[in-house]
Amino acid sequence: MFGGFGVTELLIVLAIVLLIFGPKRLKSIGSDLGNAIKGFRKAVTEEEAEAAAQAQDDPSVIEGEVASQASQKEQSQQQSANQQSRV
Repeated sequence: MFGGFGVTELLIVLAIVLLIFGPKRLKSIGSDLGNAIKGFRKAVTEEEAEAAAQAQDDPSVIEGEVASQASQKEQSQQQSANQQSRV
């Protein structure tokens, strides 16, 4: 079933975990884990929303291309200046 573990083995492991931690501690561990997952999901969706908002502000600029666009503009300006000086 789960990597070679059957139902019987899983029930034995669950019983041992219940004996070690107890039902109250097991419940608090579960709720803490659930809250951590909720917080992670919320942070991921907020970050995606911020990235989408930034992309809407300037859709022509892609991350990593800002420097290359600036250098392309400088190169084109230099080329036009060179062509004008030759004339």
